[in-house]
Amino acid sequence: MASTRQLKGRIRSVKSTKQITKAMQMVAASKMRRAQDATKATSEYTRTANELLTYLSSQGATKRNPLFQKRPVKGRLIIVMAADKGLAGAYNANIMKAYIQALRDDDANGVRNETIAVGRKASQFVTRLKDTEVCGTYTDLPDQPEGSEFYAILNTAVAMFEETKVDAVDIIYTKFVSSMTQTAVVERILPAGFVKTDVTAFVRDATYEPNTEVVLEGVARRLVGAEIYQALLDARASEHSMRMLAMKNATDNASDLVDDLTLEMNKARQAAITQELAEISGGAEAMK
Repeated sequence: MASTRQLKGRIRSVKSTKQITKAMQMVAASKMRRAQDATKATSEYTRTANELLTYLSSQGATKRNPLFQKRPVKGRLIIVMAADKGLAGAYNANIMKAYIQALRDDDANGVRNETIAVGRKASQFVTRLKDTEVCGTYTDLPDQPEGSEFYAILNTAVAMFEETKVDAVDIIYTKFVSSMTQTAVVERILPAGFVKTDVTAFVRDATYEPNTEVVLEGVARRLVGAEIYQALLDARASEHSMRMLAMKNATDNASDLVDDLTLEMNKARQAAITQELAEISGGAEAMK
């Protein structure tokens, strides 16, 4: 059994760790709420964008637009989105698992691939893989990326598809369902309109001026950008949510460990007192 002094030191250490994890939990909860609000604010726009792309594709207005050209997939660009930091439970591990599966599928189908890594953990992972071609890495993006990094990702993906360097562009990210549920998914954004969605009457009965081809030419790139932007927001909200849960579990475990160590320390103190009393009583009997 450890001494009382050792147990006191361990209790102080665990309590210090508990304070850190509790603070990280509160920070992650605050960031998660803001990220969740941002995700909800843009999700309706993204949903309508998907409807519009699906509708225009079904009307034949996309035949001459390069972003809608469906080709046999001989090469694809994978945009993998992970976190810049750890301590977020299985967040990064789930993304890397989905990414590795995508690479295996490409190898099995004879498809060459290139990768854009978003987040420091993704960048570190993909650069260590053998025979993986990385065409861009982006780290330290804000919770609502609207600067040059976002447009660099969008422009690179669109340019590679239009120039037929790749025949498909997929995003691997963590979809935010709720604060308790997040799922790593793979979604195709190019060719545009690939993911079919239900088209509401609002989109179907709308009047497009001067015609659908001109409208499509003006909004196609923006609608593809909306899908990437929504994926970035979902990924960040999922990261904060999973970090909040991980830090909550760590805090709860620290509390349980403090209780166990305190009980062990009390037992050690009681054993020491009992031994001292026995020694005193034995000494008194010996002096009689």
